[in-house]
Amino acid sequence: MEPVDDGFIVIDLLGRRRTGVVDWMLAEETLDDLGLGYLADPYELRLDDGTWLRVRIAEVSPSTIRVKKDDWGDMTATQISYSVAFPATDSRLRSLS
Repeated sequence: MEPVDDGFIVIDLLGRRRTGVVDWMLAEETLDDLGLGYLADPYELRLDDGTWLRVRIAEVSPSTIRVKKDDWGDMTATQISYSVAFPATDSRLRSLS
């Protein structure tokens, strides 16, 4: 949560704002409802050539987001990873759900 005046803005682990300015109770409820499940959802990454690639989030830190090409659980697939600047923007990393 980010304090703003007398309220808070809820920010998810990808650095995206999830609410406008709300009171503490609504911010807490929003975080509880949001949970962490969205990190397991499929996403699309916009590559440098403008195409979109289906990816999964592999790691999140306050400075970077690491995603990997979605291999649908194929243990023999070559791992292809990308770094995304934090915070994520929908123009670079968008949810498929």
